[in-house]
Amino acid sequence: QVQLVESGGGLVQPGGSLRLSCAPSKSGLSIYVMGWFRQAPGKQRELVATINNDGTTNYADSVKGRFTVSRDYATNTVYLQMNSLQPEDTAVYYCYSNIAFRAYWGQGTQVSVSS
Repeated sequence: QVQLVESGGGLVQPGGSLRLSCAPSKSGLSIYVMGWFRQAPGKQRELVATINNDGTTNYADSVKGRFTVSRDYATNTVYLQMNSLQPEDTAVYYCYSNIAFRAYWGQGTQVSVSS
């Protein structure tokens, strides 16, 4: 069973930065898209950013210009660089991947933005 292993969450002040990373527990997988979703308390899970095999990226309007998604294709590690963080970015962030036409999710990592 493949697992997505996340790291990098934490507490940061408004205006600060964090970087999340996520990698599958197995190598040699056929992965088309990787990315990040988030879920704030009382809200539905929402897309943050994704990156396809050809490098095409997609961002939620709320994070454009502040967040950057990237991918190491050799290790299938996906990163989310988050700059200019605001309190409204507080949420549990989930790594997502489509592996052999099946959706996989990470366990989630908490990102809290507060002074």
